[in-house]
Amino acid sequence: MNFTLVQLRYFVAAARHRSMTGASRELMVSQSAISAAIAHLEREFGVQLLVRHHAKGLSLTTSGERFLAEARGLLGHADEMAATAKAFGGALRGVLTLGCADSIAPFYLPPLLAEFAERHPEVEVRMTEGEDHGLRETLLEGGCELALMYDLGNNANGNGGGETLDGELLTRIPPHVIVPPGHPLAGEKAVSLRAFAAEPMVLLDLPHNRDYFAVLARRAGISPRVRFRSRSPELVRALVAGGQGFAILNQRPATDTTYDGGRVVVLELTDDLPPLPLVLAQAHGIRPTRRAAAFAAVCRDWFVRDRRPVRVT
Repeated sequence: MNFTLVQLRYFVAAARHRSMTGASRELMVSQSAISAAIAHLEREFGVQLLVRHHAKGLSLTTSGERFLAEARGLLGHADEMAATAKAFGGALRGVLTLGCADSIAPFYLPPLLAEFAERHPEVEVRMTEGEDHGLRETLLEGGCELALMYDLGNNANGNGGGETLDGELLTRIPPHVIVPPGHPLAGEKAVSLRAFAAEPMVLLDLPHNRDYFAVLARRAGISPRVRFRSRSPELVRALVAGGQGFAILNQRPATDTTYDGGRVVVLELTDDLPPLPLVLAQAHGIRPTRRAAAFAAVCRDWFVRDRRPVRVT
């Protein structure tokens, strides 16, 4: 096959922007050069990769979607090979692109990044945060190599393309309830979720969490009345501290104090309820770079050493 890495980079940029103009601005080359590179790839492989829409940009064909994933993988390994060749026998170098779910990041990223930096100080980590669905798309589009996120179930990306993610299970995080200090059950160590059947709820209203909490309520046989919804875990805690209802959460801050100086009381749940699996995800079928493999090793070691093993339910 007669093609170059430069031609692949031009194609990936055009596919990412869905525009020759956008790719031209990013790469600072002419649109004609990008168009010629893509046309060469299409001739060389005998397949149409992009559909040009007059005044409406570009769209990927089915073959183009598959080729894009392979091209990104090849370019990633080419970059890694270049970095390795410059430092044979030396430290791991290069850039690791890492994603993390918003509601997870404050609890796990600081210690994981600190340990990774200690082991591999010459690797630059670039982070992106978002919701599970957005991170899923970012992984599939090559925007990051790895992402810390909640388990994806069947890993379907929701676009009908059949693409999936692979996830390595790091731990399972059980749910708990928080209430204000003056709540009648605040003195208990563990309660049933059914005890809150008649009480208002403050809901952490993130897509994945919302569906998960609905499953918990059905398991417990209750239909809680939602008084307030928030996408911010800290606002949920503050509203509960202010007496606006109870909340179900999984992640547990090290302090019971809220941003506004209030307090919440954590109650374990006695019900047989499913925990949230936390995974390190990557696009299916993409061989991880050495940098990604090194970060995965740090994650495994940290969760075991800090007594955060996988909880079997």
